[in-house]
Amino acid sequence: MLPKWFNDWNNGNPTNIFGPAILVGALGAAVFVAAMLVTWGQPYQLTSIQTGPPGIGMAVVERENRPADPTIDEYYTEAPYAPEPGEPLAGEVYENVQVLGDVTEANFLRLMNAITLWVAPEEGCAYCHAGADEGIYADDSLYTKVVGRRMIQMTQVINEEWDAHVNYNAQVGVNCYTCHRGQNVPSEIWFRIDPTVEVMEGWGGVQNLVTPQSQFTSLPSDALYRYLYEDNRITVHDLASRVGDVPSDPMSPTWQDTERTYSLMNYFSNSLGVNCVFCHNSRAFYDPTQFTPQWANASLAIEMVRDLNNLHLEPLRDVYPPERLGPIYADAPKGACKTCHKGYNKPMQGLNVIADWPELATTGEPDYSAVTQ
Repeated sequence: MLPKWFNDWNNGNPTNIFGPAILVGALGAAVFVAAMLVTWGQPYQLTSIQTGPPGIGMAVVERENRPADPTIDEYYTEAPYAPEPGEPLAGEVYENVQVLGDVTEANFLRLMNAITLWVAPEEGCAYCHAGADEGIYADDSLYTKVVGRRMIQMTQVINEEWDAHVNYNAQVGVNCYTCHRGQNVPSEIWFRIDPTVEVMEGWGGVQNLVTPQSQFTSLPSDALYRYLYEDNRITVHDLASRVGDVPSDPMSPTWQDTERTYSLMNYFSNSLGVNCVFCHNSRAFYDPTQFTPQWANASLAIEMVRDLNNLHLEPLRDVYPPERLGPIYADAPKGACKTCHKGYNKPMQGLNVIADWPELATTGEPDYSAVTQ
C-alpha cells in the first residue's frame, strides 16, 4: 500500500503514463531486436539462384541458414577393405547368399553391419535373420530378409542403370540410408488411395480431400499412381487449338490432366524444397526450349521411379504381411521423389554415399581400385 499523502497527491495531479510507457517499450523492443539481428543474423535471410535468362524472374529462393538435414549426423560409413588374393568369398563361407556372394567375407560383413545400422539399429541382425541369436543366417522365413535382398538389388540397379540421374552433378549415388535414415520403413512411401471421396464417383472421387499424396491440398490424390506407377502423359496445355479434339483421345489434354499435373508438380516442389522455375520458365510451361537443365534430370527421375515401382517394389506385394500393404488396394509400398530427397534439393544434401560401398554401386563385380591404389 502507498502512503495516503501520495495517493492524495496522485489523485490531485492525474498524469497519462500509458502513452509514454508504450512508446518507451516499443523503442526498447526495437533496439533489442536490432541488437539480436546484428549479433545472430537475420533468421530468415534469403538467397536466390538464377535458373533462367536475366530479366524474367527465374530464380529459386532459399533460406541461407536453413537447418541442415538432421539425419546426416547419424549416417554411418566405413571404407572398404582391399581384397587379398585367395581371400574367401561370402558365398563360400555362408549358406544361401543369393546376393553379394562374390564379395569377400570381410567386405560382406562390413556391409551387413552397415545395413543393420542404416535400417534396423535397434533390432539388429534379428530384424532380417530369424536365427541370428543362434548364429543361423541362412533362414528366409522372415519377410524382411526377402525384401532386404530385393532392396540390395534395387540399389545396385539405381547406381548402375540410373547413374545419369543420381550422379547428375557429381558422384553421390544412393545406398539404404538414402531412404531409410535409420528407420525400418522409409518415410514418404505411398500407396494408391483413390477414390478418396466415397460418396462421389468418377473425377469427383479423387479430389477435394487433403491427403499426403496431394500434399494436403484439395488437388487430386491419384497423381502419384497415374504418373509414377502408370505411364500416363504428364501435360497441362500448349498453344494449339483444341476445338476439334475428341475428349477420349489420350493425346488431347483435359482439365483433369491439368489438375493431376499440378498435383504432381506440387509434390515435386515439396519433395525437393524448390519452386516451379527450378525446371520451368513459368511464363511458358508448354515450351521445351525454355526448360532448365534440371527439367531433363527430373524427367529421367520420373522414368526411374516408374521403373522401380513396377519392377522392384510392387512385385513384393505377396511377400509383405497384410499390415504392411496399402489400406484400400492392399498394394505394396511404393517410392517417389520425397522418399529419397526428404524436402531437400539433393538427397543427403549431396553427400557421396556410394564411395565407400562399391558393393552397392553395380550389379557386377565391385570396383575396389580406389582402395588398392
